[in-house]
Amino acid sequence: MTRMTPSEAFVETLVAQGVSVAFGIMGSAFMDAMDIFAPAGIRLVPVVHEQGAAHMADGFARVSGRHGVVIGQNGPGISNCVTAIAAAFWAHSPVVIVTPETGTMGIGLGGFQEANQLPMFQEFTKYQGHVNNERRMAELTARCFDRALSEMGPTQLNVPRDRFYGDIDVEIPTPQVLDRGAGGRKSLDEAAELLAAAEFPVLLSGGGVVMGDAMDECVALAERLGCPVVNSYLHNDSFPASHAQWCGPLGYQGSKAAMKLIAQADVVLALGTRLGPFGTLPQHDMDYWPADAKIIQVDADNKMLGLVKPVSVAIHGDAGAAAEAILERIADRELACDATLEARTATMVEEQTAWEAELDEWTHETDEFSLEMIAEAQAEASDWLHPRQVLRELEKAMPPRVMVSTDIGNINSVANSYLRFEEPRSFFAAMSWGNCGYALPTIIGAKAAAPDRPAVSYAGDGAWAMSMTEVMTAVRHDIPVTAVVFHNRQWGAEKKNQVDFYGRRFVAGELDGGENYAEIAEAMGAKGVRVDKIDNVGAALTDAIADQMNNRVTTVIEIMCTKELGDPFRKDALSTPVRHLNKYKDFV
Repeated sequence: MTRMTPSEAFVETLVAQGVSVAFGIMGSAFMDAMDIFAPAGIRLVPVVHEQGAAHMADGFARVSGRHGVVIGQNGPGISNCVTAIAAAFWAHSPVVIVTPETGTMGIGLGGFQEANQLPMFQEFTKYQGHVNNERRMAELTARCFDRALSEMGPTQLNVPRDRFYGDIDVEIPTPQVLDRGAGGRKSLDEAAELLAAAEFPVLLSGGGVVMGDAMDECVALAERLGCPVVNSYLHNDSFPASHAQWCGPLGYQGSKAAMKLIAQADVVLALGTRLGPFGTLPQHDMDYWPADAKIIQVDADNKMLGLVKPVSVAIHGDAGAAAEAILERIADRELACDATLEARTATMVEEQTAWEAELDEWTHETDEFSLEMIAEAQAEASDWLHPRQVLRELEKAMPPRVMVSTDIGNINSVANSYLRFEEPRSFFAAMSWGNCGYALPTIIGAKAAAPDRPAVSYAGDGAWAMSMTEVMTAVRHDIPVTAVVFHNRQWGAEKKNQVDFYGRRFVAGELDGGENYAEIAEAMGAKGVRVDKIDNVGAALTDAIADQMNNRVTTVIEIMCTKELGDPFRKDALSTPVRHLNKYKDFV
């Protein structure tokens, strides 16, 4: 036991947990602890807005596999983080949010910046620690960090501001590191038997492969099965795109090859995925989920097993350990899929080739509205670019080991078809939470965790405006990134619904104010580049990455795009409107 103040106990526990970076905005509520961050070796990165800080902590955690830490002033500083903590929750990120609170003698009196801070985060945290006595500071701080890793999600440490002061005797807890197993022997044996009998197995590689650093095990198992491998939604980095068996992602704006191949499966091995509903919905007018296939689901969270899709075998285990255990069971066996390997490979190559050719030829959208928007731009002699052409050129220009974050929105969703990666912890999206303003701060956090890797964010102009001020954070604190802004002057995802379901009655969807985001970037201290010719897209990204890596320059690439739109974002959730009142009869 060592004599120290609660602030020292808090900071020393962070040090024991390996914390070197935290994100937030300074505040009096935790200033006594913040005062000793620097001598403890902890860098506090001040942000423009606390939502950005929590997204940065998320990005940091998703790249490093370590904790991301966010802290802010009690009350409004903390409430600003709720949206980003929800995004981290759905990404299973081990983010620890430290929420200083009104002092214990003022709680309930309606004082300055007072709020009940635990209920704010209750739905989006795996554990909430409240320091009701300063002698428990180290204990509860450590538990929040341990639970964030063991429960695979955000935790909250709530500290009344007066609990940082005093004198206590403390023993700093040793971090708890869990060793996850492969799952139960019975379920692994059953999975091996199903795979041994499968003639057309398909491996669905999910986020658990990424978080478990299990790509090698996933590849080895896939190669033994000789099966197509598809990515779960927004986990394009869960299998190397250069591998001959990679077929692309399922879900919204995903790969037709992946969908057509999984539709033929007699056994699907869903490795490290919860099989979320948005990632298995019909797409490209295909209801591709194989209704008669046997499903083997592996997930480290037992509550996810069989939750969305019925499964034949449920394995509660680590993705990598389970893959290794299954491979051991089938490695030397004669498998039914060995006899069908040649035919299955031919089918796989045919679908892969057809999809790549379709992407090459799919230079613009062909629905009536999009064609009108293209003709309108041509009539105005505007050099606006087709989003799909832009995305293909960006894909070709991506450097090795690149990290990419995408915001929510129409063009960003279309990007799902074009983003390919060779290593895990490379692709970041807001997952099922789907909030705008995600991409830029998240990639800043990712870059802080991996400064040796190129970092790129994608955002439409609507989402960009929500978080673009964090460019100042990147510039001020020497965390250089490259931000691509698709400037199409509209809220595209929702506007597509107005085209398809609401008679082109465009309400609140236009963003055409003549903004020049490249100039705004320059005003924030970054480099700004506006691109309106397709031949300049790849070069702009290449130059920006070179500046990022060699000269530590943050660049905003503003790409002027047409108003054409991809498939609707929530086709599953809308229907043709019905109106009963006379004054609304024309609004159908």
